[in-house]
Amino acid sequence: MQYAKRSVRETDVAGKRVLLRCDFNVPMKEGRIQDDTRIRAALPTIRYILDQGAALILCSHLGRPKGQVKPEFSLAPVAARLSELLGQPVPLAPDCVGPEVSALALGLKPGEALLLENLRFHPEEEKNDPAFARALADLAQIYVSDAFGTVHRAHASTAGVAAYLPSCCGFLIDAELKALGEAIENPRRPLVAVLGGGKVADKLGVIDHLLDKADTLLIGGGMAYTFHKALGGEIGRCMLDEEKLPYVKAMIEKAKAKGVKLLLNADTMAVKEISPNAEYVICPADRVPADRESADIGPRTRELFAAEIEKAGTVVWNGPMGVFETEGFAGGTEAIALAMARCPGVTIVGGGDSVAAVQRLGLAEKMTHISTGGGASLEFLEGKELPGIACLPDKEEA
Repeated sequence: MQYAKRSVRETDVAGKRVLLRCDFNVPMKEGRIQDDTRIRAALPTIRYILDQGAALILCSHLGRPKGQVKPEFSLAPVAARLSELLGQPVPLAPDCVGPEVSALALGLKPGEALLLENLRFHPEEEKNDPAFARALADLAQIYVSDAFGTVHRAHASTAGVAAYLPSCCGFLIDAELKALGEAIENPRRPLVAVLGGGKVADKLGVIDHLLDKADTLLIGGGMAYTFHKALGGEIGRCMLDEEKLPYVKAMIEKAKAKGVKLLLNADTMAVKEISPNAEYVICPADRVPADRESADIGPRTRELFAAEIEKAGTVVWNGPMGVFETEGFAGGTEAIALAMARCPGVTIVGGGDSVAAVQRLGLAEKMTHISTGGGASLEFLEGKELPGIACLPDKEEA
């Protein structure tokens, strides 16, 4: 199974130089970190490696500098925050490759750490250039991958470097793979998948894969209206992916054939335009007035979905139920978060808006697992091979 990978705990890193790929792609504003959650999430792996007496070389990307050196995307604020959190200096290298960086890496003593400058200042990073991957690998003796949010990309620092060094995963990736892997391959039943978000095209592969795994699928958000349309509903100005109607009809038939309960939102908060606290009417989701569109799931749907979630053995949730970011229309997404907090089973949350809702309500500690990688968790749920995971050795090979 693709989630049974050798972890850093099963790897002898003592006295070695270790290259650790982290996800320090934190939100920034005017050179200041707005949320250090991703930095904190990396700390258990960082501390473990340092405690083993290894010399640690940290690397990450930040933002989208598109292969150019742009000061606003420097990792300098991350180095400063890491130094505070670890209680020891974490200097920032002037680059991520080159003679000066090599000298700094080779000069590290056991228990010391160095942060490389933004990997994406080099176009070779995203191209997975072998020479660039080799240059990164030459800095260290062991490679540890712990940036789950990037493992669906075959970049030099996420996949290429593993060809040149003994490799393993850190605690973050290990936890992600175990949680998501168990949920899909060996779940406590019933397995309920809750899917939201806008475009049905983004989730069709996930739906198709989950129809072979789940007992119940709950579908809300903008993507639900292509399903309603496929069933002959009137959806007003709601989001419609006309090209995908044949696929959606096939998914509905597949659910019937497999005996999977496929539940769409029953009602909606329909508005004439999406704006903060816009006036809305509650109407059946398959009878939306011609001049209105959906802003959120309605009260009946919240009750129906909550009832399914609360009796689940395992729940996997990805995607908001409405225009979560617009004031007045976060209620449906928050209702899902509250239902998951009440669920006695295994609860897994992925996707930026879903995670944000859970955190905003102070419910993070009530979830079994909160995924750190939206795109990566989605592709995992779709059954796709993740390049940054496939390149790591399996546990049994350790």
